[in-house]
Amino acid sequence: MRVVFMGTPEFAIPAFDAILASSIEIAAVFTQPDRPAGRGRKLSPSPVKVRALEMGIDVLQPELVRASDISPLSPDVVVVVAYGQYLSSKLTGVPPLGAVNIHPSLLPRWRGAAPIQRALLAGDKETGVCAMRVAKEMDAGAVLGRVSVPIGPRDTTGDLREKLAAASGPLIVDTLGRLERDELAEEEQDEALVKHAEKLSKEEARLEWSMSGAELDRRVRGLRPWPVAETLWPGVDGGSVRIWRAFPLDSEGGREALLGEVLGEADTPEGRGLRVRCGSGDLALLEIQPPGGKRMDGGAFLRGRPLPAGSSLEIRG
Repeated sequence: MRVVFMGTPEFAIPAFDAILASSIEIAAVFTQPDRPAGRGRKLSPSPVKVRALEMGIDVLQPELVRASDISPLSPDVVVVVAYGQYLSSKLTGVPPLGAVNIHPSLLPRWRGAAPIQRALLAGDKETGVCAMRVAKEMDAGAVLGRVSVPIGPRDTTGDLREKLAAASGPLIVDTLGRLERDELAEEEQDEALVKHAEKLSKEEARLEWSMSGAELDRRVRGLRPWPVAETLWPGVDGGSVRIWRAFPLDSEGGREALLGEVLGEADTPEGRGLRVRCGSGDLALLEIQPPGGKRMDGGAFLRGRPLPAGSSLEIRG
C-alpha cells in the first residue's frame, strides 16, 4: 500500500510513526507551511515536517493543496491527521481507496474544532479516536474504526491529547490493512446524535464562580494548555491571574461566604491551595500565575498579594 500522509502538529506524529513502522510505504508528506512562532516570530517548521525530514521523506507545503499535487504521487490512499486544510472531493477522489481521517472523539459526538476540550468540559467519562472517511461536511464521514479512551479524573486537555494521539497509531495501521483487504464495514453516523465541538475562545477562560467547584475544576483542566483559566484578583496589574491547577472540594459546613470569596488555605490530595467559594462546593486554587510572572502555589501567591476579608473574585455588574 502506498500512502500520502497529511498532518501538521505533534498530535499527528504517533500515527505517522506507526505507518512508518509498518509495511506501508509513505510516498510523501504534506504539512502546513512554516509559520512564525515564539517571541522572535521566526519561521518554524511543523512537528510533522521535522519528523518526516529526519526519516528522509519528501515534504510538500502548499498553501492550498490541490488534486494536481496528489496525482503525480500515485497513492492508494490519503491519510489525514490534524492537517489543517479543507480537502476537496476532487482531491480525495484521486487515490483509488479514497482519504481516511483520524478524529479525536467518539463520533458522532464532538464533531468540530475542539473535541478533546469539549469532552473534558462536558464531564464525559470517555472519549476516543475514530478513523473515518473524509467527507464534504466536517467530520461527517462514515466511521471505519474506533478506539475508546477513558477520561481520567485529573486529566487535562494536554494529558488527553497525548493518550488519543498514542491510540491513533495502532488504529490507522489496522484500518489501512482492513481497507487494503476489503474487510471494512463502514458505519454511517447517526445525525440525531451529533454534538458539535465549537472552537475555544479566550472569553471562556474566565472562571464564573456561580458554577460548581466540579465544573470549574473541569474548566481549569479543559483549558490547559490553552487558553488557560483565569480569574479576577483585586490589586493585580491587569486585573486577572491565570489558574493552572485546581481541585474541587466540598464546602465547609455552616460557613457562609460570598461567591468567589477566598476563604484561606485548604489541603487537597494534590497539595495545599486557596479555598474559594463556588455556586456549589468550593475550589482550591493550587497553582496561580500573575501577569508577566511565574507560576506559584496558591499559598505563596496569597502571602504576596493579601486580600481584605470578604473580598470576592466574582464579576459584578
